[in-house]
Amino acid sequence: MDRNPSPPSSDSEEEAVVAGDSIGNTVYSKHWLFSVLTKLIEFLTPQKDDASELNNVEEEVELEEDMENVICKVWDMSMDKDVALFLQEFNAPDIFMGVFAKSKCPRLTEICVGILGNMACCQEVCMSISNDENLGQMVLQRLCDSDSPTLLETSRLLLTCLCQSEVADIWVKRIRENPLVYDCTCFIMSSSTNVELLVKIGEVVDKLFDLDEELMLDWIKKGSQWSVTQPVDDSSNEHQVIKIVPCLLEATKQIRSEKHSEGLDVYMHILQLLTTVDEGIQAIVQSPDSGKETWSLLCDLFCSEICQPDDPSIIVQEQKTVLASILSVLSAIFSSQTKQEFVKIQKNMPLIDSLIRVLRNMDECVKRSGVNLNKSKSEEPEKLGIAEEDCHLKIVKDICCELLSTMLLEMSKENILEGLKQGHLNEEKCSCVFQNLLPEYLSSVKSFLVVLHEVDHTLADSLENNFPSLKLQT
Repeated sequence: MDRNPSPPSSDSEEEAVVAGDSIGNTVYSKHWLFSVLTKLIEFLTPQKDDASELNNVEEEVELEEDMENVICKVWDMSMDKDVALFLQEFNAPDIFMGVFAKSKCPRLTEICVGILGNMACCQEVCMSISNDENLGQMVLQRLCDSDSPTLLETSRLLLTCLCQSEVADIWVKRIRENPLVYDCTCFIMSSSTNVELLVKIGEVVDKLFDLDEELMLDWIKKGSQWSVTQPVDDSSNEHQVIKIVPCLLEATKQIRSEKHSEGLDVYMHILQLLTTVDEGIQAIVQSPDSGKETWSLLCDLFCSEICQPDDPSIIVQEQKTVLASILSVLSAIFSSQTKQEFVKIQKNMPLIDSLIRVLRNMDECVKRSGVNLNKSKSEEPEKLGIAEEDCHLKIVKDICCELLSTMLLEMSKENILEGLKQGHLNEEKCSCVFQNLLPEYLSSVKSFLVVLHEVDHTLADSLENNFPSLKLQT
């Protein structure tokens, strides 16, 4: 739950708190805050003789500097629990609903949503806000706003509510029943260049999918069932179908271009959540182009930016969550698309090299910690004596080994020759693979050795000498 930046400070004497006027245990004045809320109501009430107001109802207006300063102070103050409760007591959320319904000032709307977001950090206020159906629907409507700062504050407010277990179900149900949320969320992810907004809306989607698989399945299916209201062109009655995966990929590309590692982690986790259901995997690979785009983007991320040759081995510890997500998605695609050209081994030797590098770095990390990650992945981490901070490493190792073992089964004589020639494979790297894959993936290792004997008998013999159990079974 994020805190908004502090507004400009003020030394105004009218803010001085007299005895008995303070809000709770704060130094904030009840009288001053009430006067601000009154000004806000007056701001929303058009004067009868204001013809321009009546004739230009759709025209955006600017917020006067003095008004902006005082309402920003309320924004900052609203993080305090006592202030939040005071605002709730004086029906500030109802005033904000008036802002949402009547205001033509984007800055004012942004600030009011931001204040609600701060107030929602207080559990009691959050429950009140969440149980107000009219307010809840108006908040969701803000996702259709064209103003990026307002969209950002709306996303923060939604995430704050979704992170509170007492009200999360209310918002999940409300979002599930409002089809505009899907449209607006997809539009933001596919078209916005505001990375801060993309990250926050991604966190909302990630939380929604994590909370409710039914909603995730619904959003996966929406792209194939119905379309948005925007036609492909003015002369056609056809409509462009919005699908969740291309929108996620567009947001990922934008976040990647800004080198926002936390945002990248969020979107990779969303893709990983999709692969936990068959419908999600099909959404990713539903056409060769869609599957190819996802595969290419994730492979490039993994091979070009994550856990690079010059990085210290500890980097795998720092990048373990994003590694787990990327490798999970790649593994799901590879397993379901083995006949597609884009996953053929000859095009993915750099991926195998990168997988081996991750295993080598992981081996270095566990040597320092003394934790054994080589036991069966079917065993619970707690039973293996693995600390919580090392559980993610075991997850990465398991996924990495599973993908690598599957790829070894697909390797031909030509693939191994090319891998040796390009340096993606050598004795040291093969030994690392065997050490991590054995004994669980014995069949994959044996299959690889059979082909390796045809390519480089000396190397194959050397590996068998280093792993005697293999020589006995080959």
